[in-house]
Amino acid sequence: MNLNHVAVFAEVVRAGSFTAAAAALQMPKSSVSRTVSSLEAELGVRLLHRTTRALGLTDAGRVYYERVQRALAVLGEAASAATDDSVEPRGLVRMTAPADTGAMELVGMLARFRADHPEITVEVCLSGRFVDLVDEGFDLAIRGGRLDDSSLIARRIGTTDFALYAAPAYLARRGAPKTLDDLNDHDCVYYKGRDARAAWRLTGPNGVEERIELRAVVTADELGFVRRAVETGIGIGLLPILVETRCNERARVEGLVRVLPDYAALGGALHIVTPPLEHAPLRVTLLRDFLIAEFSERYREDRAKPVAKKPVAKKRNKKA
Repeated sequence: MNLNHVAVFAEVVRAGSFTAAAAALQMPKSSVSRTVSSLEAELGVRLLHRTTRALGLTDAGRVYYERVQRALAVLGEAASAATDDSVEPRGLVRMTAPADTGAMELVGMLARFRADHPEITVEVCLSGRFVDLVDEGFDLAIRGGRLDDSSLIARRIGTTDFALYAAPAYLARRGAPKTLDDLNDHDCVYYKGRDARAAWRLTGPNGVEERIELRAVVTADELGFVRRAVETGIGIGLLPILVETRCNERARVEGLVRVLPDYAALGGALHIVTPPLEHAPLRVTLLRDFLIAEFSERYREDRAKPVAKKPVAKKRNKKA
């Protein structure tokens, strides 16, 4: 079997079209199509549904793709292991991360990494969906919260804590809250998670967590949108502590002001995870170790005050 044909098929599936795969492989589109047809003829099955509008896997194609992805990953690992000790690390590292978790910080980190390793290229997929690292051919991922896949190799890099922020324009117009009760009189921008009711759980200097119901004037299910809404002065928002560093780095033009700084929402663990490869390519381990060091240092510097969680002591309701 011609492994080049298999690799071309896998790239077509990953890219989502013959056109995109041809561009990635630097091949004519017609050659890509003929290669996949040759593979189908050799296997005696149809792997792809082809229409003028869409491209999809057949049932046989889906099973085949899942298997060959793993095989191609192992072959790539073997090739990298054979050359890592003799040449400058080079090649592509594919990683994925939630769009809301340190995306701005990640840009600066990758710039520093590339300065040290100019022959390594990085493809980043920012997505809110769950990405299967093995089946989709990713080398590593940044993930927050609970890890359900026990087969992945995970390294904890920090905890995502949140604090209250507002734009200077909003504070000039409405003033800054001085107590939690003052939030009843303020407009808030709310990130809607699993809790249907607009409420924040904030831990104060006494270590007690309190639930505050809000007057949410804007609600969104994407944290980047919430941040941008807060920056425009719509209201007060609960944002990652790292936003403080980001705004300071942005020439203080559209920086945010932290309000009620003695209060924070203590978040979940953040991990860097990799597939269970016995010998990961050097380019992958270099990026993994670099990101572990960078994120660990950044989150250690920007974390909220370390306070212990205790049972909710008090519930504060919004005004009618």
